Order: sequence, then C-alpha cells, then structure tokens
Amino acid sequence: MSAFSLKDIEKRMDGAVEALKKEFAGLRAGRASAGLLDPVKVDAYGSLTPINQVGTIGTPEARMLSIQVWDRNLAGAVDKAIRNAGLGLNPVMEGAMIRIPIPPLNEERRAELARTAGSYAEQARIAVRNVRRDGMDALKKAEKDGDMSEDEQKKFAERVQKATDSRIGEIDSLLATKQEEITQV
Repeated sequence: MSAFSLKDIEKRMDGAVEALKKEFAGLRAGRASAGLLDPVKVDAYGSLTPINQVGTIGTPEARMLSIQVWDRNLAGAVDKAIRNAGLGLNPVMEGAMIRIPIPPLNEERRAELARTAGSYAEQARIAVRNVRRDGMDALKKAEKDGDMSEDEQKKFAERVQKATDSRIGEIDSLLATKQEEITQV
C-alpha cells in the first residue's frame, strides 16, 4: 500500500482530541488552574512568549493563581497580557509576584463558557471528519491505482469509520464532562 496508513489516520484523529483537551484546560470553571493562562502570550524581549516561559505559575488557593515572574522588569508586561487576554481576570501586582483572584462565575458567564466548549468540540469533530475524508480518499486512490483490492479497501474503510466513531464519541464525552463542570461550580 502506498499512500494509506491506518496508524497515521488514527494518530491525526488523536491529535484533534488532544487539541480539544488543551482547549478545555483553558476554559475555567470557577476553580484556579494553571491551564487557564495557557492562551496568554506576553510581549517579552520583542516577541510573544507563553506566560509559563516568563514565570512560575502556582495555585496557592482554590480561587487564586499566582505567577512568580523571573525577570522583575517583565511583571508589567505579564499583568498587561493577562488583562488583555479576554479571560475576565484582574491581576494584582506585588513586585515580581502577580496574584490573580478567580471570580465566581455568574449564570451568563457559565452559559457563555458552555457555548464556547460546544464550539471547541464541534471544531474537533470537524477535524476528525476531515481526517476521515482524507483517509477514505487515500483508500479510493489506492484501490483505483491497483495497490489494494476492493475487499481490502472496504475492510480499511470500515476501520477508518470505527476510528472516526470512537474519536467522535470521546469528543462528545469530553464535552459533556466539561459542560457539567462549568454548570456545577
């Protein structure tokens, strides 16, 4: 077989699921989590740098994050990056230490977070379906080119579909868990 690899298809589908897990880590559910700051980029030394590369992020309390900025001169840039990240957080600077209280979620914000989680999940489903389409196209091409028989093509097509169904089910399960987490806090 030339262009078709079931392992490659499954690996790409798993990548879409892993990306979704990272997206969900950034959605806060009222509890402090270092993953909440993952999308924040700091303007440090002339380039945008992930916040975890300019300081140590900690969770001293259930509703508090702290960042010990390694270079004291960057504390202002870190504060500004957090404020401008659209996370609804208001950091408090204490020298090179920045404390970030996590406000409780109101109903409107919970609904917004649940919708955002749904849209992240839909993007992951689309990514998985695109990988499925690529796999099916490769199978059809392999059969047409004479690299595999029609029976082999059908057998692999079933495996690709099973892999797709499995990943979509995992995405739906992750979404249900995240939405429950968001609405329960």
